[in-house]
Amino acid sequence: TGLVVTCQDEKSQLKNKEKAMKVLKARLFEMKSTKQQSEIAEERKSQVGTGDRSERIRTYNFPQGRVTDHRIGLTIYQLNDFLDGNLDGMIDALTTHDQAEKLKDLGE
Repeated sequence: TGLVVTCQDEKSQLKNKEKAMKVLKARLFEMKSTKQQSEIAEERKSQVGTGDRSERIRTYNFPQGRVTDHRIGLTIYQLNDFLDGNLDGMIDALTTHDQAEKLKDLGE
C-alpha cells in the first residue's frame, strides 16, 4: 500500500510497535472504506441518466395490454395483472439478468 507509520511515544519498542500497528490498521481501514464509498458513488452516478426518452426503463402500453422492461428486453402481456401487484415474472427476470451480469463481471 505504500503506507509508512512511525511511533516513538513510548520508551518500549514493543509498545511503539503495537501503537504503530493500530494506527496502520486504522489508516488501512479508512482507505478501504473511502475506496468502497467512491465505488458506490461511481455506480450510482452511472445509473443516473439524462432523462431522455431513449433512456426509458419500462413502458406501459395500455391499448395493447403489455409492459416492456427495456433494460432486459422483457415484454409481459398481462398489464392488468402487473398493475395489480403480480410482479413475480418481472422480478424473476430482473434477478436472473442481474445474476448473469455479476457472473459475467466475475469472469472478466
